[in-house]
Amino acid sequence: MTDPSTPDTAEIAGLFDIWNAALADGDPEIVAELYAPDAVLLPTISNRPRTDRAGIIDYFEEFLKARPQGRIVESHLRRLGDLGVHSGVYVFALTGPEGRREAHARFTFLYRRDPEGWRIIEHHSSLMPE
Repeated sequence: MTDPSTPDTAEIAGLFDIWNAALADGDPEIVAELYAPDAVLLPTISNRPRTDRAGIIDYFEEFLKARPQGRIVESHLRRLGDLGVHSGVYVFALTGPEGRREAHARFTFLYRRDPEGWRIIEHHSSLMPE
């Protein structure tokens, strides 16, 4: 695992916490604000890539119904100038008709530093094969 305390990666590591807090707010508009206008979201529980704000909001309207709470269990970080990459494995606690369950998934976030700050430009998440 990459050490998130190095100056080059500490800021990138903290972006997940911001995203996860936005999920906890339960508002898809707040989550969508973290994505750049040209972002691509390849979501965990949808077969359709989301390539615009409306699509990203649509995805999170459904996903947030499960009241997701994420935590990272494996983390790899890289800083490349105005880009940051965070990949690894996360676990989501989700609530549904059958009660609370956990979903283990792989993830990659690619961030770009814009004048407004860090924005997600690529986000891929997929359930673990097992």
